[in-house]
Amino acid sequence: MTSSRIARAFALARSERRAAFIPYLTAGDPSPDATVALALVLEDAGAAVLELGVPFSDPIADGPVLQRSAARSLAAGTTLDGVWRIAERIRRETSLALVLFSYVNPLFRPGLERAAREASDAGFDAVLVTDLPPEEAGGVQPVFRAADLETVFLVSPTSPSARMSRAARLSTGFLYVVSRPGTTGMRDSLPPDLRETVARARRAAGDDLPIAVGFGISTPAAARLAARLADGIVVGSALVAAVEENAEDAAGAVGSLARRLVRACRRSEE
Repeated sequence: MTSSRIARAFALARSERRAAFIPYLTAGDPSPDATVALALVLEDAGAAVLELGVPFSDPIADGPVLQRSAARSLAAGTTLDGVWRIAERIRRETSLALVLFSYVNPLFRPGLERAAREASDAGFDAVLVTDLPPEEAGGVQPVFRAADLETVFLVSPTSPSARMSRAARLSTGFLYVVSRPGTTGMRDSLPPDLRETVARARRAAGDDLPIAVGFGISTPAAARLAARLADGIVVGSALVAAVEENAEDAAGAVGSLARRLVRACRRSEE
């Protein structure tokens, strides 16, 4: 899939000796207009792939920062149709590759085939369903692929080799390595076994499928370490916290942090 936006983003990052910076935003937090504006800021800072989260009332994989973000978005009236409208605007105004980040329930409510078709029509390039284990995805992943959506699956330090292999076979955009067990959230350091977890994921993925690391990367120091192990780094809670804590200038705070994280992704810098 060398012509896809996601593949081009990783190829460009490789050619520039850096890891791809993959930020996360909750759609509709604090508003649709703000989400679009933040996407523009992130692209300007150096992001080429954006995870756009569907707010959900029971986000079991998310830590408190993303839980509060989802609650704010839902309270503001964000619906799945609203997420499509936000994505359409981001697609028109940026060249970012867009990954739909969702729990399975919001996608099943309108019907999986309809949700996949509407996601593709809205401009999404891929989908990551955070609570869909690879063992249960045999009848789901083809629905996304039929709608021309790439698929991303999660593996973690506790994933046995068979699960990692299955997740890699089902993934077409990249394989997402969860850095540690538990929920999303900001951490002071990366776990000591991350190198081995990424090495195991690479053995499962082979040479062609990129590896991205997320969950707990919140500082340039952590990003710098992760960028030396993986093809991409995913940062969510730190950026969403910057939005939450800087209501008067969320774009400025997000842009400043994003630029520091992008610099940390450069492997030529020690």
